Amino acid sequence: MAPHGVRVVSAFHTVSAALLTDLDHELDEDVLVCGDRAEDKAKLAELIDRIDGLRTVDCGPLEMARIIEQLTPLLISINVRHKVRAGIKITGLG
Repeated sequence: MAPHGVRVVSAFHTVSAALLTDLDHELDEDVLVCGDRAEDKAKLAELIDRIDGLRTVDCGPLEMARIIEQLTPLLISINVRHKVRAGIKITGLG
């Protein structure tokens, strides 16, 4: 839906905005990134990796973002139910 020539990359759907603004909170989670151009994802990864406690995980093409977006309500439910501030961490990656 973006105009021709506009490059879109998706990220931060599963990272709490409140935690990102809480400078006293120690982050320890993954940022799931989707996009159709490797160089666009690499630029975003450079920014993400500058934030202590965050790691970029390339999740493939932009169309995967619709799946990742569905994790947000699940995380909210888990956090409310357990009174925690949980995030996503992908295991088994090098």
